[in-house]
Amino acid sequence: MSLWTSLEPASSTVDPGGSTKVRLRLRNTGDVVDEYRFEPVGDVAPWTTVEPQSLRLYPGTTGTVELTFAPPRTPDAAAGPNPYAVRITPTEHPEATTVPEGNLTITPFTEVRAELVPPTVKGRFRGRPRLAIDNLGNTKLTASISGSDNGDHLSYDIHPSNIQIEPGRAAFVRATLRPRQIIWFGSKEQRPYSLAVQRSGTKAQPVEGTYVQRGFLPRWLATFLGVFMALAITFVMLWLAYKPQVRSSATEKLQEAGVSTLPPSPSASLPLPQPSIPPQAPTQEAAPSPTEKPAGGGGGGGGSEKKKETKAPEETAATAVTRLAADDPGVRHICYRAYETGGGWQKPVCDGAMAGTVGQNRPIKALNLAVSGTKGMNGNEFVHEKEWLNPWTSVADGVDLYLGSTKADDPYMLAFGINAGEGTICQNAHVHNQAWLGLQCNTPPKWIFGGTLDQSLWLEAVKFTV
Repeated sequence: MSLWTSLEPASSTVDPGGSTKVRLRLRNTGDVVDEYRFEPVGDVAPWTTVEPQSLRLYPGTTGTVELTFAPPRTPDAAAGPNPYAVRITPTEHPEATTVPEGNLTITPFTEVRAELVPPTVKGRFRGRPRLAIDNLGNTKLTASISGSDNGDHLSYDIHPSNIQIEPGRAAFVRATLRPRQIIWFGSKEQRPYSLAVQRSGTKAQPVEGTYVQRGFLPRWLATFLGVFMALAITFVMLWLAYKPQVRSSATEKLQEAGVSTLPPSPSASLPLPQPSIPPQAPTQEAAPSPTEKPAGGGGGGGGSEKKKETKAPEETAATAVTRLAADDPGVRHICYRAYETGGGWQKPVCDGAMAGTVGQNRPIKALNLAVSGTKGMNGNEFVHEKEWLNPWTSVADGVDLYLGSTKADDPYMLAFGINAGEGTICQNAHVHNQAWLGLQCNTPPKWIFGGTLDQSLWLEAVKFTV
C-alpha cells in the first residue's frame, strides 16, 4: 500500500441541525504521481460532504481533505455513536483502496407534537376524542397522559395512560370524557378541557379541546311540560272550588213527614219470601242474517289492494359506472365513492372528480370503486396500525370493489394499491396535513400505490381516471 492516512480528530460530536468538520490527512508514500478520489460510506454518508472530492499528490507529499458532517434535526439522525468511513481510491492503482474509519456521536433531542382528533366532541353522557402523538425527536419517547378542566366538570378514562414511541413514529391515545352532572333540561354547554403529555423531568405539554354537553331533553319539551302541569293544576283547583252538590228531593220529603230513612231492626221484620224461579225457555240458535256472506266467497270486484312500499336501492360505484357506460359506450370509465369518519358514504363520482374532503379532519375509512372497459380491476388497502389488511381482491367490469371497513371500531385508511385488468389506471391522493401527492399512472401487470405509510397521517380525498 502506497498511502498513509490520518483522521483529526478520529471521534467528534455534532448536534442535529448543526455541523462539525474533521480533517483527513494523507501522504503519497509511493514512487509515482497519483490522484485520489474520496467517497463517504456508512449510515452518516448522506449528511457528509468531502472537499475536495479528489486530490493529486506527488511522491512523498502530504495533502488535506475536509469532511463536513451536517445531520438534520429529524428522527433519521439517530442519537448516539455512529461509525463512518471514507473510501479512498487511487487512480493509478484502483485495487489498492484505503478506508479510514472514525466515529461521529449525534446528540439526542426531543420534539413532541400532539393533536386532538377531533378537537371538539359532542354528547349527552360521554365524548370520545383521540389524542395523536408524534415523536419527532431522535430518541424513544416515554410519557404519561392525563386530563383536566376548570371546575372539575368532567371525568377522564384514558387508554393507554402511559406510552412509549420510537423516533419518527406516532401513537393514538383513546380518551372517554364523562360529565359529572347530567343536563336534564336546557341548552347545550361547552366544557373546555385539556389532555396533557407529561415527560419525565419536563413541563407537561397540554392539548386543548372542547366537550359540548347536550341536554337530555330539549328546552321546548321542558317548556311544554311546565305549561301542561300548570294547566292541569289550575283545572283541578277549579274543579274542587266549583264542584256541584247533588241532593235527593225524596229524602227531603220523608224527613219533613217524620219518617225515618233507616231500615227496621231484624227482630221486627218478617221473613222474606224466596223468589220463584221461572222455568227457562229452550234456547234457539240465532238464524244467520240474510245480509251475511260466506267468509271465503269472492266475486270479481273493484277493490284495490295496498301497494307495498319498496326502498330505493343504494347508489354505489357499480350502478354509477353502469349508467355512465350506457350513456357513453365504447369509452373506459371509473366511478368511486368514499366512506368518511362521521359522515358515512358519499355519492359516487367518476373520471377524475374528487371523493372525500380536504382539511376537515375526516379520515377515509373505506373506498368503493367500479370500472367499465378495463376487464376488471384489483385492489388492497393499508390501514392504521394493522397495515395491509386483506389479500388482493379482484372484480369484473361493473362490479363493486370495496377497500377498508365501515365498522365503527375498525381503523381508517392510510393508503391503497390498485391495478386495472387492461390499460392504464391513474390516481391522485390527498393526505392529512399535506397537499395532493400528484397524479401517478401505471399499466398492467404493475400496480400503483396511493397514500402514505406514515401512521401519523391518514387518507382524506382521492381522484381516479382510466
